[in-house]
Amino acid sequence: MVLDLIVIGTAITLGPLHNSAFILLLASRRGVRKGMAFLLSWLANLVVVIACVLLLTGGEPPARHSPPSMAVACVKLTIGVGLVLYGAHRRRRPPRPHGPPRWTARVDGASLVTAAGLAWLFQPWALVGAGAATVVAADLSSVDDWLALIGYCLLATLSLIVMEMYTVWAPAAADARLNALRMWVEQHQNQLIVTLSLFVGLWLTAEGIYELVA
Repeated sequence: MVLDLIVIGTAITLGPLHNSAFILLLASRRGVRKGMAFLLSWLANLVVVIACVLLLTGGEPPARHSPPSMAVACVKLTIGVGLVLYGAHRRRRPPRPHGPPRWTARVDGASLVTAAGLAWLFQPWALVGAGAATVVAADLSSVDDWLALIGYCLLATLSLIVMEMYTVWAPAAADARLNALRMWVEQHQNQLIVTLSLFVGLWLTAEGIYELVA
């Protein structure tokens, strides 16, 4: 479970879409507050998903090869295959260039509630779902599993935490460097999405197959 959460958490934190949106929020008026609203909403989303899974399992992992464990393996396999197909499609037919989304023009006037809502909008739900399927194996009687869950939430939020803290401590330098980072991310957005989708997709596919047949 721990290794799976590290892979999924890393893929989530490196996602280009939410990082670009977050940098735009930080560069706007009251950017630090909007960034904090986005960050806390993002983290709350992860916590809520994990809490729902643990309520369903009662904090006890299902027995190996039981119907629940087989269902979880099928979910991982489905998400993995879906990510592989999506990554392959984007690699073969990258999206056509288009202008920035409409919301970016109104980012300066966005409220804290809007900033928090964007965190839910940009959440990579396929990866969050894969994380939820992995959390099914968590045992709440184990301190190690508690630490793994906390570490997963922090890892999946790490890029946002780093950028928020950088903006608070060195706003002038952060504005220039984060804007340059956003431009680089947008130029390589498709490559990043393809790489992350294929890597995590293959990982989950292999994991799902192994859990079904082993």
